[in-house]
Amino acid sequence: MIVFLFLTFFVLIFLNVPIAFALGISSLAYFIISGDFVLTLLPQTMFKALDSFPLMAAPFFILAGKLMEHGGISKRLIAFAQSIVGQLKGGLAHVGVITCMFFAALSGSASATTAAIAGLLVPSMVKAGYDRSFSTAVTAAAGTTGIMIPPSVPLIIYGVTASVSVSDLFIAGIVPGVLVGLSFMLVCYIISVLKDYKTSEKTSVRKIIISFKESFLALLMPIIILGGIYGGIFTPTEASVVAVVYGFVIGAFVYKELNIAAFKEIFVSSAVTSSVILLLISTASIFGTILTREQIPHSVATFIADSALSDIGIILLVNLLLLLVGTFMETIAAIIILTPLLVPVITGTGMDPVHFGIIMIVNLAIGLITPPVGVNIFVGTQVGRVPYESLVKALLPFLLMMIIDLLLITFIPSISLFFVK
Repeated sequence: MIVFLFLTFFVLIFLNVPIAFALGISSLAYFIISGDFVLTLLPQTMFKALDSFPLMAAPFFILAGKLMEHGGISKRLIAFAQSIVGQLKGGLAHVGVITCMFFAALSGSASATTAAIAGLLVPSMVKAGYDRSFSTAVTAAAGTTGIMIPPSVPLIIYGVTASVSVSDLFIAGIVPGVLVGLSFMLVCYIISVLKDYKTSEKTSVRKIIISFKESFLALLMPIIILGGIYGGIFTPTEASVVAVVYGFVIGAFVYKELNIAAFKEIFVSSAVTSSVILLLISTASIFGTILTREQIPHSVATFIADSALSDIGIILLVNLLLLLVGTFMETIAAIIILTPLLVPVITGTGMDPVHFGIIMIVNLAIGLITPPVGVNIFVGTQVGRVPYESLVKALLPFLLMMIIDLLLITFIPSISLFFVK
């Protein structure tokens, strides 16, 4: 029966059926064929999966990110980043990476980070003489920090699925996200030297101070959110509501760039994004129920335990599996399906589940810029107006650097856990 379940699922995926529907349809087919399940339990299982207080943070952080995206935050962050790193070789490329890291701390979404920054920065980079494919690759790669640097929607999903503290995951994601961002800046510097890309206009202390003042309220948001969570003032879910209120006040009354037309687009796009994620979670919960019923997590754990692999071998095998899955499966779906399977295996090696959560997110972030289903690649091709093949080629140095970062994060736990209580 379990073979029938997976066969149906992969056939539906091959036919380009959305993953949420593929999970639901394959699960329904399984129960119909098995004939020993009350069908009314399906909606009950779906509702139970969504009836979670920590999970409420996801749609609120999505809404907060949209408010920040449309509220004039992006261009102020770009101006501030340019005042800091614009004078370096390949200055605008470094601006792209730094701005994506700033915006990641506001949006919690890789695709939103890529779209928001690429739309503003790529035309400026091309005008300054940068190759269009490289310009787009910078924002597509740096946009992956959107799911590493908190607040991160995938980290929330992992925390809920693995019953791990979302607060600890947020704190654990800071240093790895910054590490990846800085390593991207190294890649940008090397490529800029090889291709002789110019620096942007020279900076000054006065310019840094002015741009800092203009972007201060935007930069203050992650400090308020993370400080409030880590200081015990509010939970991650309550922090998501604070982020929405903060984003609304700043965009509407301080920067005054939010209007009625913008609100319509913000609420509609936030609702669509949230509904897709929540539908995915609810149908994946049914799929997960079947896996539990068939004792698949136990079987996987037993198989790996009996494989005579060392702890390092198991960790490398799990990393390889996550890298492969990330190339063809959407991030949220992969987290929901694989977390119950892999957490028992990986904790059996003595690894902290918070540490593993960061490893999983970094693996799946690599999938965002890896063919064939790299979401950031598709966003980049649309926003940057560059051919798919050209963008994939331009992303190769960033992919190599991310794999190096992944190995460092995997085998040096303190990178993730140093600030975790």
